[in-house]
Amino acid sequence: MLDVKYIRENLEEVQKALLKRMEADKLDLESILSLDDKRRDLLQASEALKAERNQNSKSKPDDATIAAMKILGEKIKSVEASLREVESRLQASLAALPNIPADDVLAGGKENNEVIYTFGQQPDFSFPFKDHVSLAESLGIIDYARAAKMSGNGFWCYRGWGALLEWALLSYFIAFHNKNGYQFLIPPFMLTEKSAYTSGHLPKFRDDLFWTQDNLCLNATSEMMLGNYHREEILPLSHLPLRYFAYSPCFRREAGSYRQEERGMVRGHQFNKIEMFIFCEPSDSWKMFDELVKNAQALVEGLGLHYQLSKLAAGDCSAAMAKTYDLEVWLPSMGIYKEVSSISNALDYQARRGQTRYKNKEGENIFVHTLNASGLATSRLLPAILEQNQQLDGSVRIPEVLRPYLPGAPEFIFPDDSKI
Repeated sequence: MLDVKYIRENLEEVQKALLKRMEADKLDLESILSLDDKRRDLLQASEALKAERNQNSKSKPDDATIAAMKILGEKIKSVEASLREVESRLQASLAALPNIPADDVLAGGKENNEVIYTFGQQPDFSFPFKDHVSLAESLGIIDYARAAKMSGNGFWCYRGWGALLEWALLSYFIAFHNKNGYQFLIPPFMLTEKSAYTSGHLPKFRDDLFWTQDNLCLNATSEMMLGNYHREEILPLSHLPLRYFAYSPCFRREAGSYRQEERGMVRGHQFNKIEMFIFCEPSDSWKMFDELVKNAQALVEGLGLHYQLSKLAAGDCSAAMAKTYDLEVWLPSMGIYKEVSSISNALDYQARRGQTRYKNKEGENIFVHTLNASGLATSRLLPAILEQNQQLDGSVRIPEVLRPYLPGAPEFIFPDDSKI
């Protein structure tokens, strides 16, 4: 959420920045300032009426004074009801605004995303290569048909070496983050509306979430839980920055988003992910962003996968984020890159929603900055590993960093003719 005071004092600058990611006919900052003016007037009126009531309470209570106090009390109730209504409208209008993009973030959508780094080369196969769906089925490591029977389209079931590979990936990520001094959390996987609001997923992305009959949503990313971990707290300066990482399955409706190129594990309703999250002082914000970028890169480079790092244009960033880099792995069968980590800085946008602050050296309560990054999501990594590491004989080479987490530390997985 943006600070209405900042908007008022920097109206032209905020307007120009938000137009990087919003259409002009959907941006009306003047109406927000008008609501804030009404809020100020009503607050001032309420305080004046209360001061008058306090003054009258010092007088000897005769019939005339009692009658006047009653009328005054009704006026106060009426003004405070109007104040609550205006404050609610103001909060809703502010909540609907996205974050202000960082200065170096380009305007526009996906068409203006910029590749800023590339690792490795696209694999050059001397044989007809297969897609990850065919490879997974021939290796007997993913069962799509039975998963669809159990849960419908958009789900899959890991089996045998597939389940072991998935767990090896997660174990590799966990060991990496532990070594780097991040604290491991396994949070609840369901959240309240307030938590989804704090993370920035409400109100805009309500229809992208799964909801239970108890009005809890299944988490779409561990970022949602981690951003609420210190909600409504004042953190000691000496504890910052706070570095966390969490494991969770992630659940997304992805309604209407499926394309033929995204079959298999590339886009689904459920997938596993490790998420990094940092709470820090504003002065450390961009240093922490660089740290998260390097962590995500190190994990993918450790797997030996060819990828590119892209800086997203303003319109392609999530609403809560001021800046996002996407780390995208190459999928040969599709001839495209797919994101396996988004690294983002929300500045104080999420902290304002969640009232997460720290006490600075002067004793002031200041909003922290929050940052998050996938570290990593597995549902596109496993397809990239299968496709980039496939061999002429139909086997797939297992990245060396994963072998210590697999029984027997095999170098290859071979086709399984015995599966049923």
